[in-house]
Amino acid sequence: MRPLFTKLFLLAFLGVIIGSQTGCESVKPWQRKTLADYTMRGDRDPLDDGLKDHIFFSREMAAGGKGVGGGGCGCN
Repeated sequence: MRPLFTKLFLLAFLGVIIGSQTGCESVKPWQRKTLADYTMRGDRDPLDDGLKDHIFFSREMAAGGKGVGGGGCGCN
């Protein structure tokens, strides 16, 4: 039982170490043009935005807002 726990612990530890080393990257000034392109925007498709709004309204019974604070109770 003890060797299995040790192996699992080492495997999890290595996974955390490898995962923490691969997630960060600095953006160079000449790369910002590519990242600022229209195709990189998450809201560039109006049909997809409408679908997401419909799903949110159906599940939360709240609509609109888009950056305005408050809940779905209609008390704003």
